[in-house]
Amino acid sequence: QSDLPETTELYLLLNMNAYLGELERVTSFKDKVRTQPDNINAGLLTYPTLMAADVILHKAQKVPVGKDQEQNLEMIRTFARRFNRMYKEDFFPIPTAFNFGEQLIKVPGLDGSGKMGKSEGEGNAIFLNDDEKIIRKKVMRAVTDSGPVENHQEKPEAIQNLFTLMKIVSEKETIDEFELLYNTCKIRYGDLKNKLADDIIKFTSPIRDKIKELNSNEIYLRKVVENGAERARISAQKTMTEIREIIGFRKF
Repeated sequence: QSDLPETTELYLLLNMNAYLGELERVTSFKDKVRTQPDNINAGLLTYPTLMAADVILHKAQKVPVGKDQEQNLEMIRTFARRFNRMYKEDFFPIPTAFNFGEQLIKVPGLDGSGKMGKSEGEGNAIFLNDDEKIIRKKVMRAVTDSGPVENHQEKPEAIQNLFTLMKIVSEKETIDEFELLYNTCKIRYGDLKNKLADDIIKFTSPIRDKIKELNSNEIYLRKVVENGAERARISAQKTMTEIREIIGFRKF
């Protein structure tokens, strides 16, 4: 965004046809209103239009998003369709979600609720460049309860979160083992957390190694950023030139 003034230009144009009611109904906005009522601003309210500008500026057709971004993606689709309908042009493609699996996923946080993300607090998220010691420390601090008291008792959200994480990084045999221990009231959360930490460390190790390799090559990283910015600039300028023509802006 900082490299492309075209993003903020399209953001402004989309806001001219975004409705207050639809923006206020966005789940992430309502969550922020509830948790930080003294810090509600126009930028937060209109974030969906900024996200839409980022995507449709380059006429993207597939967008890599998680389960928690489904509503925002639908907003993007709404803004794209609205522009096409208003100006009677089949201009913006209608983007769809992209995912390597069969369905979108939501990675839960370690604090017992919500999603894993940097905006939710340091202890809530495991970052891909966290070292093994930090990962284990975070997992061992994850919220739990005193344990089940009845066979096949429904899992509280905090416990279900740990099992959901395990489904992402662990083998089926491991998951089945801890499911059985939980359902028979024999589970020890310390054992579960230790195994989960082991599996997260193993799962993220190749990614962590690649991050270290790339971070050691500053020249390469700078080249990637510059090349990416130039490609995005060409794409954005072309799109905005066409948009101004469609809307009817004229230079005198």
